[in-house]
Amino acid sequence: MAYHWGSLAVQDRLGVRELADHVGRSIGPDIPLAAAAFLARQPHLVVGAADGAGRLWASLLTAAPGFVRATAPDRIAVAGGLPDGDPLAGALATAGTWVGTISLDPRTRRRLRLNGTLDEAAPGGFAVAAGRVFGNCPKYLQKRQPLALAAQGAGVVRRGDALVPDQERAVRAADTFFVATAAEDGVEASHRGGLPGFVEVHAPGELSWPDYAGNAMFLTLGNLTADPRAGLLFPDWESGAVLQLSGRARPEFGAGGERRVRFFVDAVVEGLHPGRLLWSAPEYSPANPPVVPSSPPHLGSTTR
Repeated sequence: MAYHWGSLAVQDRLGVRELADHVGRSIGPDIPLAAAAFLARQPHLVVGAADGAGRLWASLLTAAPGFVRATAPDRIAVAGGLPDGDPLAGALATAGTWVGTISLDPRTRRRLRLNGTLDEAAPGGFAVAAGRVFGNCPKYLQKRQPLALAAQGAGVVRRGDALVPDQERAVRAADTFFVATAAEDGVEASHRGGLPGFVEVHAPGELSWPDYAGNAMFLTLGNLTADPRAGLLFPDWESGAVLQLSGRARPEFGAGGERRVRFFVDAVVEGLHPGRLLWSAPEYSPANPPVVPSSPPHLGSTTR
């Protein structure tokens, strides 16, 4: 089945089960040739997984194009690993770990998602046995062009259990982030985008964002219905900095079908990525809705 009970519950609530069934036919276990070529051209890969304590994180790998390649119809190999101090460095050394990946090309607004299990771990990299492979539409992706590589000054800058003021400012200024979620059938890594300000910071340990109309599959909201754990990754495209948050999230539903996700922070890691690629200022997606401040959450508004 393309969907577990959490996604089905959200689809039924919003009346999109028939559309979701149609879109779900695009999900398969194999990597099409066009998808394999796309992966080989990309300089980054976002990976979502749980650490040894069960916390979910989303992490960024960056290297010269070709570091991710399809080695079989249902397998990818990734050369290199995560930087020292990354919260998932240990998880990607354990075979059998559920992982979700997303490869995004800011130049073309294309993205590809591949979920599966860690097939092989080694000092020089790792491999993933694919279980679900599918593309997504270009909605809410900002277009950017690569400028330069910056290898110096990499490493973890700060750790904590809540956002500090400059991290709050970075979240409010973000037009893109990635979210890792999980359920009984594995881990997903997905993209969220919008105009700066679409992610609201309500307190050092609480933030939220609107769930914009997408492909009707509701994989992320479905996972959060089944399992509240989540990991967020905020990249600073122009400096190469990364902000990683791990915590718990819940979907909220309002009148008229409006949806929002509320996230509660448990842990924060801020760092500079080694060999990071610096990108231009964005050309915002024409699909981005205007930023509308949220109203307070309503009791009983979640699916749980």
